[in-house]
This record gives sequence, structure tokens and C-alpha cells, in this order.
Amino acid sequence: MQTTLEETDKHTVKLTVEIPPDEVDKDLDRAYRKIAQQVKIPGFRKGKVPKQVIDAQVGHEAVLGEFIEESVPTYYRDALREHDLAPITEPDIELGDVEEGKSLVFTAVVEVRPRLKLEESDYKGVMVERPKVEITEDEVERYLDSLRERFAELETVSRAAREGDYVVLDLHAAVHGEEIPEATRPDHLYAVGSGEFGDKLDAELAGKRAGEILAFNDTLGPGAGDRAGQEVSFRVLVKEVKGKKLPEADDEFAKVASEFDTLGELRAELREQLQKNRERSADADVRDRVLQAMIDSVDVDLPDPLVDEEVQHRIVHAQERAEQAGMTLTQLLETQGFDELRFRADARDHAIRAIKADLVLEAVARQEGIEVTAEEIGREIGSLAAAIGREPKDLAKSLNRSGQVVALAGDIIRSKALDLLVEHADISPDPGTEEPTQRSEGSSEEVAATGGTAEETS
Repeated sequence: MQTTLEETDKHTVKLTVEIPPDEVDKDLDRAYRKIAQQVKIPGFRKGKVPKQVIDAQVGHEAVLGEFIEESVPTYYRDALREHDLAPITEPDIELGDVEEGKSLVFTAVVEVRPRLKLEESDYKGVMVERPKVEITEDEVERYLDSLRERFAELETVSRAAREGDYVVLDLHAAVHGEEIPEATRPDHLYAVGSGEFGDKLDAELAGKRAGEILAFNDTLGPGAGDRAGQEVSFRVLVKEVKGKKLPEADDEFAKVASEFDTLGELRAELREQLQKNRERSADADVRDRVLQAMIDSVDVDLPDPLVDEEVQHRIVHAQERAEQAGMTLTQLLETQGFDELRFRADARDHAIRAIKADLVLEAVARQEGIEVTAEEIGREIGSLAAAIGREPKDLAKSLNRSGQVVALAGDIIRSKALDLLVEHADISPDPGTEEPTQRSEGSSEEVAATGGTAEETS
């Protein structure tokens, strides 16, 4: 097979493919054999119908149709691989005459994914700063308090309820006098601030004491299952208020909550855990900074279909996450103070960043000759299988059938390329930070994707 490549427009190429006569004849024979297996013609056994009879009885056009459907896509894919092209639209194919004993020439005009070309000097020595990691005594104490929370006991208190308390209540919900079983709970132990039945219940409970009765209308939250989003009338009797009683922070607590005999040893272990967590977070922050620096350093015009496809993928993913939470995407965004217009704008910004990141890492991988081994793919599949509770062999077969193993290999290659960028980066301490940077609030796309605030990912 001979191919030539011509760039006809920005991001658009024209492939001219010539298939030699022997290859054309072989694939035409395959088309005849397939049709012979499908048709019933008196006087001939199935699969033994001569070509002339098929042409006369079924029509040569049917043979050409089978040839075009089965063989031309294979030629096209081989040509794409030969020139290392990644199409982002369906090709416009013009096919020449298909005749036995003659070459076949066809052209394919298609919009393709752009490719960056980077020299070693473009990506080695990227200058970034690493957040300073410093653990304070206050952080250790907060970590210790969170551990004490796990061992807290509930005790009845005479004061009014506040967030973080638990209340025993009789909760009744109804619509036009008809009780809603999904939101009715007698003697229910409820965590104030959990939002299990909507935000208004938490607001109404704050400051209330045992014996008080509440009556209000509200929209049911995700905890109500299929009833989520429905407006109901609530009537609540507060029967008991319970506060958390934390164990004393002493040696006895250290023995119960850990393998250590003294509180001092436990504090030292908590400090070490905090240090390791913060170091890992700083390492992740450095990777993100290195990648962002590379993204900022390249100038690439992205085709609209490529960006649009990535945006749509993110929108669909967000809708699926909203459905899992028992809400529509609009409802989920509204709970976080976002609207769909901002969400779509954020989704486009993140899509552009993600595509540019992939292009940068792919360019580095090509320049460095980075490849993925079968062992690396196997390890990754093993990790994925363990995470979702499947057998590695079954997951591998599924990924192979769906073609996703190619995407998995690409992810591994890009990760190795980023490893190389970080390895060769010029990393200096960041004097302006004491810990890895944290965003106080996520973008609308991040909220929709996670159901809450999240750090940006590519």
C-alpha cells in the first residue's frame, strides 16, 4: 500500500491511498465468499456460488458494497497509522473504480488532531517553585481532635441543639395530608448539619431544645431517594438532644486509639503522618505547576470539533454524577451557587487545558521515545481491577474488546512523560507558601463532577 499526505487546510489533511492489485483481488474474493455464505441460490451449495452467478443473481453492486464496508475502512486505518494521524471528524472519502486485477486509488479528507513538535530545550529545565512544607502544633492538635471524634460517645445534654450535635426526633413528612414514608422517621437519631432531609431542617433544629415541636415546608434532599426534590410539609418533635463527649487526650486514649503507650508517641506519629501527607501533596502540586508551565509556554490553535467533543464528554460525565446524587445537573449546580452558563464556560476552559496538556505530553513522549510495556499495562489493569472489585483477566478482556486498552496505554505514556518533565525541572523552594496551594472553592465544572469543591485536574 502506497500513501501520500497533503495538508489542505489548518488541521485538515488529504490522504491518497493506492492499494496494489493483488490486495484488491484478495479482498474482493473475501467479499464474494461472504455473500456466497449469505445467499441461497438453487443448484448451488451454500458458500459455493461462483462469482459470475453472484454478479448475475445478487448484483456486482452488492459485492462492491461489501468490499467498501469491510476493506476500505481497514485501508484507511492503516494509512492513518502509517502517518501517525488521529482523526477528530469522519473522513470524506472519494473512491476510484474497483476492478479485479487493477490498483485501487482513493482519497480521504479528514480533520486531525494537531501535533506539537518540541525540542529538548523546550521542556527540560522548566522552572517552578515547590511549596514549603511545615507542620504546626495547632495542626497536630486538630488531627488529634479528629481522632478523638472517632471515639466520642453521645450523652444527653440539657442545652439547645447546635451543629455537630445529634437529636432524637419523630419526623413526619406529608404532601396534602398524605404521609411520605421515605421521609418519615420515628425515634430517628439525626445529625444536625447533615442535610439528610434538606437544609431547612438543620436551620430549624438549631437552638431548639427537647420537647419543642417544629412545623415547616421544604424540598426533600438526596437522602429521600426517589422523592428528592419534592416539596413536603414537615412536623418534627425534638425528643432528646445529644452532644459528643470526647475522650481525654491522655496516655489511656493513646493505648485505645493506637499501638502506642503514651500520648507523646501518638502525637509524634500524627505529626509524621501529616508531614508525609503534606509532602505528597507538595509533590502533586509540583507536577501540576510543571505541566501548567509547559501549557503556558506553547501556542497551539485547537480545532473546534476537538474542543467541542471534550466539552460534551465533561457535560455528560457531570450529568451522570448529578443523577447518582438523585438530582438534575441544574439542581446540583444551584445547590453550590452556580448556573449552567458558568458551568459550560468552565467546562470549555478545562477542556482546552486538558487537550493542551495531552498534546504537550505526547510531544515529549515522541521526542524521548517513551513507550509502554505489556507489564506496565498489566500492572495498571491490576490496580483498576482491585479498585472496582473485578478480576484482572476479565477487565483486560473487556478493555481489549472496547478498545479502551489503547487509551490506557496513552495515559501511561503521558504519565511517564510528566515524570520526565518533573525529573528534569528546575525546582526551587516557594518562599511565599508554607504548604501546597489549596483553592477555597472549586469551579462550577469541578462541583458538578464531584458533588463539592475539588482541586483542578487536567
